[in-house]
Amino acid sequence: MNKPILALNNVSIIQDDKQVLTEVNIEINNGEFVYIIGRTGSGKTSLIKSLYADLKLNDGTGSVVDIELKNLEDNKIPLLRRKLGIIFQDFKLLSDRSVAENLKFVLKATGWNDESKINSRIIEVLEKVHIEKLINKFTSQLSGGEQQKVAIARALLNNPKLIIADEPTGNLDPKTSIEVMDILMELNEKGNTILMATHDFILIDKFPNRTYICESGKILEIDIRNKNINTIYKWYL
Repeated sequence: MNKPILALNNVSIIQDDKQVLTEVNIEINNGEFVYIIGRTGSGKTSLIKSLYADLKLNDGTGSVVDIELKNLEDNKIPLLRRKLGIIFQDFKLLSDRSVAENLKFVLKATGWNDESKINSRIIEVLEKVHIEKLINKFTSQLSGGEQQKVAIARALLNNPKLIIADEPTGNLDPKTSIEVMDILMELNEKGNTILMATHDFILIDKFPNRTYICESGKILEIDIRNKNINTIYKWYL
């Protein structure tokens, strides 16, 4: 049996000396698309931060992309993060550089030196998110949706074993949110494993997948596929 790409067992997470989540048990297999949902402040982002070792596990054990999180040494954190593709709500792009320069910066920072391979990889990931025509545009000239597509392309650069998306549609209008979700679903259909934190229950209804909810300091798996939009909405009341 294949080892899960992500497994948390009886994990507790603390942020700013406050226990945010307890008894967290999550398992994600290769090729899955999984949601983490919940109200703002419910612990979704704290959970995400623990997966790329920005927050340490307080109790329990966990592994992500074959790396043990408990007692992970600081010098091993870059290795973990190179195996992940992380997409943030606020894009985190360099506004004074072009799309190509943003992506080249990441590749060079992660050990790529061959200019021809760098340029080929940049074109390849931009084609995957359908924005190759924007390659020479400064990111400050792009719409919010275009910037998020650049951020998704950036997350793909090093062929991550797991893509982690933290509220990737949080700053986008409904139409653009659907465009971004279409890209994420397309990537998942091609074999990418994706964990997405969101509070947008309309997207969850339109693109149903296995779902965990953060609620009262716990995380529970819920059967979202067999619920309608009103049932989903009740989790937020």
